[in-house]
Amino acid sequence: MTEASDALAKRRFFALSSMRLMGALFILAGFVLIRGAWTLAGQPTDRWIGVAVVLIGVFDFAVMPRILARRWRSPKEL
Repeated sequence: MTEASDALAKRRFFALSSMRLMGALFILAGFVLIRGAWTLAGQPTDRWIGVAVVLIGVFDFAVMPRILARRWRSPKEL
């Protein structure tokens, strides 16, 4: 592998890893919102906001890395 392809692989690995990390953080934040532990201006947040954040987090954690990896896959040589 060349130096340029190594750098590209490192950037892509970092992108996939950070996507999974952000997804996990969204899931945790969503569960906290569902529980009602955070308040905005003294009012508890709506639990549906937490559900939406969890669903976005699951998509970021499980689906998006697969989509990116498939898009970045090297073409098969014949």
